[in-house]
Amino acid sequence: MPDLHHQTVLVTGATSGIGKVTATELASMGAHVVLLARNAAKAEATQQEIKAAAGHDHVDVLLADLADLEQVRRAAAEFNARYPRLDVLVNNAGLIFGAERQLSADGNELGLATNHLGPFLLTALLLKKLQASPAARVVNLASLAHKFAKPNLADIQSAQHYSAARVYANTKLYNIMFTQELARRLRAHGIGHVTTNAVHPGAVASNFGDSAGGWLGKLTQLARPFMLSVEKGAETSIFLASSPEVANVSGGYFAKKKAVPVQHPFNTPEHARQLWKLSEQLTGTSVLA
Repeated sequence: MPDLHHQTVLVTGATSGIGKVTATELASMGAHVVLLARNAAKAEATQQEIKAAAGHDHVDVLLADLADLEQVRRAAAEFNARYPRLDVLVNNAGLIFGAERQLSADGNELGLATNHLGPFLLTALLLKKLQASPAARVVNLASLAHKFAKPNLADIQSAQHYSAARVYANTKLYNIMFTQELARRLRAHGIGHVTTNAVHPGAVASNFGDSAGGWLGKLTQLARPFMLSVEKGAETSIFLASSPEVANVSGGYFAKKKAVPVQHPFNTPEHARQLWKLSEQLTGTSVLA
C-alpha cells in the first residue's frame, strides 16, 4: 500500500459509491482527504465514517454542486485559501439525469454541467495548487459508455435533441478528451510534474442510474446483481491516484488498472481543442492557452 502521508487529496462525489470507497482508501493510506459534496448532512456522516476507518482526523469537507459554476468557484476559492497544495484531484462525481431535459443555475444542460463543465472549471481553478505539489495527479472518471457517444458541439447543450443516455455517453467521451487535451497542454507548457488520466470503473452496483428513471433506470436495477461491487469499481481510480507504477503516465484511459485505447471517431486532437475552447467559453475561464 502506497504511503500518502503529507499528501492532500480532493475527491468529488465522495459521499457514496466509488467516490466514497476511493476517499476512504486514500485516507487509509495516510492522505489528508477533502470531500467535495452537495449534501451537508451526507458529507458530515461520510466524514465521520472515513475518519474512523482511516484512524486519523485529516478528513475535511467542501460543499458545492458541480452543476452550479458559482458554487464551484466558491469551493475552489475556499480550497485555495485553506491548503498550500493539492497532490491528487479525483473528479469522480457524475450522474445520469431523467427523461426531461433540465437546466443548471447557469442555464447549461444539467448533465453537461455536472459531468463535464463543473469538473473542467474545478480543475482549472485548482491548477496552481496542483503545480505546487512536487508530483500531482488528476484522475477523471469516464466510462465505457463513451463508445455510444454521438457528440455535436454545435448543440452541446442538447437543445435540439435530448436523451439522458446520449448526454451521459457524450459527457463521458468529453471526460476522456478533456484528459487527453489537458495532458497535451501540460506537456506543451513544460509542466511535467502534473499528470492526468481517465478511468472506466466498470459496471458498478451502486445507486448510480436510479435518477435516470424510465427504461434506463429499470435496466440499471435489473442489471445490478450482475455488476461489480463499489470496492472493485474503485480499484482503478485508487491505482491511478496512488500507485508508483503510473507516476509518470499522462493522458491515458485505464480499465482494470491497464491502459486501453480509446476508439471513437470523434476523438481527434482538433475536436479536443474545440471542446476545450467551448468549455472555456461556457465556464468563463481560460487555462493553459
